[in-house]
Amino acid sequence: MSPALARYLAVDYGQKRVGLAISDPLGMIASPAGYIARRAGKRPPVAEIIRRAQTLEARGFLLGLPLDGNGEETKWTREVRAVGAELEKRTGLPVRYEDERYTTAASLRAVRDMGGSTRGRKGDVDSMAATILLTHALNLPE
Repeated sequence: MSPALARYLAVDYGQKRVGLAISDPLGMIASPAGYIARRAGKRPPVAEIIRRAQTLEARGFLLGLPLDGNGEETKWTREVRAVGAELEKRTGLPVRYEDERYTTAASLRAVRDMGGSTRGRKGDVDSMAATILLTHALNLPE
């Protein structure tokens, strides 16, 4: 990721929750930044994502792309891209996409490896998934 745009807000966009993570100003470390609960039948929480990005002083967005097992796009992938386009339109900030396959499984494993239970902590798991997604993106060569 470009150092000038290092402070990215990662978004793990799910049907029930939106997990968030933020990078440090140097673009080296990703930290969980909570989650947004979604309500069935309601519009995507774009305004709340933007509010959180402003509060965290994000300079761009990284959205996880939910590809299928073969790496192909799905109906849900198209919805995530539509949310990304809306974020870019409303904020003028850059939006990047990264394959998010297996981030939730890695997040669940990390919580269990630390001796914790995932029961009643689904929002924490989603935020951790966004953190894993962002950590991976931060470590990619330019």
